[in-house]
Amino acid sequence: MRLISKLTRRFLKPAETLDGYDHPELIDLVFRKAQIYSPTTSWPEISGAKTVLDFGGGCGQHFKEANSSLVRWAVVETPAMAERAKELSTDRLQFFTDIRSAADWLGDIDVMHSNGAIQYTPKPEEALSKLCALRAKKMLWYRVFLGEPDIEVQVSCLGDNGPGYLPVREKLVRYERTRIAESSFHDAHIGYRLAERGEDWFHYSLI
Repeated sequence: MRLISKLTRRFLKPAETLDGYDHPELIDLVFRKAQIYSPTTSWPEISGAKTVLDFGGGCGQHFKEANSSLVRWAVVETPAMAERAKELSTDRLQFFTDIRSAADWLGDIDVMHSNGAIQYTPKPEEALSKLCALRAKKMLWYRVFLGEPDIEVQVSCLGDNGPGYLPVREKLVRYERTRIAESSFHDAHIGYRLAERGEDWFHYSLI
């Protein structure tokens, strides 16, 4: 079924477009995918962490990937996504709409994690500054959109959102993405050292 879906998208462009990550159809799909998601890989960067703030963590799929009975996990999401995800809350997994509330629930933060999210916020550099100010022991960034600052409209297929695969009547999703200057991104990490990096991912450690 997944192969058929990929071929259909390649040769037959969806006719309908949804606007923004807060569209109910997208949120429902991400929620349903997170419910059944069962990751099989390990995550050594999270090993040993007791508290994690997950910025833009959807409906908690990364919490499942951590696969730890010890970690407390706070997801910061849009109001619409956080409201839908509350059904999945536990004593170890909670959903918030702002960084400060998530940090207050966690206390000391071992890891700040964000995967492909900061560039889709209305004010990326403001969110970046708030996250760095938390003084988490580690800052793990993945799929960060850096370069000459600008704003562009990006389009993805609905089925590509959320973890894993579910059959869906394919549509396009349109949203704005803001590029952050690489110098501004690194300068925000005052008091951190860059431990590892790749083309679009960065691991920082608190000095």
